[in-house]
Amino acid sequence: MTSFDRRDLGLLLLRAGTGGVLAAHGAQKLFGWFGGHGLEGTGQWMESIGYTPGRASAAMAGAAETGGGLLLALGLATPAAGAAAAGAMAGAAAVHAPQGFFAQSGGYEYAASLGLTAAGLAVTGPGRLSLDHLLGHALNKGWMVPAVFAAVGAATACVVGSRNRRVGRQQDESVQEPLFEE
Repeated sequence: MTSFDRRDLGLLLLRAGTGGVLAAHGAQKLFGWFGGHGLEGTGQWMESIGYTPGRASAAMAGAAETGGGLLLALGLATPAAGAAAAGAMAGAAAVHAPQGFFAQSGGYEYAASLGLTAAGLAVTGPGRLSLDHLLGHALNKGWMVPAVFAAVGAATACVVGSRNRRVGRQQDESVQEPLFEE
């Protein structure tokens, strides 16, 4: 069947919107575009929130967001693109989790929404209005979905776990015990 239906159009809209937002967000980190701070400024911020080394963390997060977002928008290598973007958003959600769910309080609502949408697109596939479809789904095979989610999930768990342990140690060190008991 060569005609497109509304599901294909819906997937295109989801891919283009989510992918565009992710790519722009990553470009802020990588290049300082759209009011971002580039690798240097983002690296310093990443270091301050426990992702070390900061510059490398900024580069990896920026690459996952920019690359994953662009590939999602194009519908190319959709499983890997969605998994990479979802992993980056899981790392962002970990930073915002202590503030609760809602974004107005600094919570993880926005990162979770982007990550879940990217993951959903990776699982669902890009639809027929995509480069994956045009290329015969050479980079969008069914076996790729669990493989990339396993790899990205393991890497994300290691990075976020390491960050959480580092932040926990810093918090423990900043708590001062009274010098004398009263």
